[in-house]
This record gives sequence, structure tokens and C-alpha cells, in this order.
Amino acid sequence: MGRSPTTRWGLLVLLALLLGASRAHGSPLSEAVSALLPTDVILLGEQHDAPEHQRLQEGFVVELAQRGQIAALAIEMAERGASTQGLAREAAEDQVRAALRWNEKAWDWARYAPVVMAAVRHAVPVLGANLERAAMGAAMADDALDAHLNPALMAQQRDRVRAGHCMLLPESRIAPMTRIQIARDAAMAGTIASAVRPGQTVLLVAGAAHVDAALGVPTHLAATLRRKVVIAVAGAEAAPQAYRADLLWPTPPVPLKDHCAELGRQLGPREPASP
Repeated sequence: MGRSPTTRWGLLVLLALLLGASRAHGSPLSEAVSALLPTDVILLGEQHDAPEHQRLQEGFVVELAQRGQIAALAIEMAERGASTQGLAREAAEDQVRAALRWNEKAWDWARYAPVVMAAVRHAVPVLGANLERAAMGAAMADDALDAHLNPALMAQQRDRVRAGHCMLLPESRIAPMTRIQIARDAAMAGTIASAVRPGQTVLLVAGAAHVDAALGVPTHLAATLRRKVVIAVAGAEAAPQAYRADLLWPTPPVPLKDHCAELGRQLGPREPASP
């Protein structure tokens, strides 16, 4: 058997630190891709509000395309079933957005247009990979998803859901929201599996939590699929030990935003604690 994800991370993080926070189009990226290949899947995790992460994603697409290596770009930012298959390289951005059924309220097109359009211009299909919004209700009620991870890892996943929602969710919502997270990971894994091609690599772009080797999409992939997890980390506030990955890619910090205050406004008053 191969090394565990955490052991591989320990070996490859040194490479990332040597590469530093380089621009996506420089030779360090090419060296990193060479170190990751051959593999059936590269799972590239991001912090959604870190522009360097989207530039890194674009660089991965271009580097893999220039090598004739990329089978498809799968993205968290569009739902399953949406695809640019059949669009010409010269397709306009509006055509691409329509094909992907892009939800601007959820995802800023301007932020992700460069990586998506880089794939289109290189004739690489872009595949929506996320769970459909219409399926989320069923996922929340599907207690079979509670058995996907062992108890210790499920506890970690639920802790991440709590932290990801700034400890503002009522406890009664933690299990249903964790099921959605697991179902979304399963949907992305299914999209990846359908796009695998011999001798090429499927690139997934998703949030860092979704690509965690011990909790996320990799846990839903067949053991026969070779996969490498790369997580971009903005600044020093994200502790490396929080991630199970093959490669940690450090980038400069982003300006701090009070996401929790905004989430609190969206969620409204919390339900009272039990006596």
C-alpha cells in the first residue's frame, strides 16, 4: 500500500514551501505538475476569496492542457449535469455561463471566468460537479450518509461544519448540514469518475474542505483511481495540520473579512439552548 495522505503531505509540503507563492504561469508550477503526474485526478482546493488561488487554478488548466494531459475541468461552482461539452473554443462568456447554468448570486463569475475560459479556449470540457440545489432536501434527511465516515472522522466533519458556520448553527442542524457536505462530495466524486480518461487527468476545483483527503471527495473515489490533493492556503492563519493533502501551496494572505457577522445576519436569532 502507498503512504497515508498525511505522510505524503509531509513529504510534498517541502516542495510547496520551496516553490513559494509563485504566479501560476511560472516554471515552479510546471515543476509541481511534473511532481504530481501521472495521476488520474488532481483535486485542487481553494479559499474562495483568495484571488491567487483562482490564478493558480488557471495555471493548472493551462499547464495540463499544454501537455495534452487534461481530460476535463470539474468545478464546485456549477451543478451536476451542466457542461460546456459541444461549445466551440471561441464561445462567448455568455454562452459558457448559460451552458454551466451559472448562479451569480452564489459564485462571482468575474472571479472564476479566467479558469473556466482557459479550459474552453483549450477545448477542455468544463463540468458542473456540485450537488443540485433541488437534491439538498433529500440529502439532509438521508441518515445513511451518517455512516460514510467512521465515528472519529464524522466527528471531525461535524466540527468543521460548526466552525464553517461560525458556531452559529443550532445543534439540531449540524447533522443535516453535514449530510449535505457529504452528499456534495459524493456528487463531485461521481462527476470526476464519469470524466476519467486513460492517460489523462481530471482537474477538480473546489473549496479546501471538499478536497481533504480524509474527509472529502477523495473518500468517495474508487481505490483504483490515482489521485493527488493540492490545497492552496492563504497566509499563515490556516494551520497546515488542518489539511490532509499531497501538496500545500502557500499564497499571500487576503484582507480579513467578518464573514461570521454576515452569516449571523443571514441566519437570524439563534434558537434558545436546552435547559
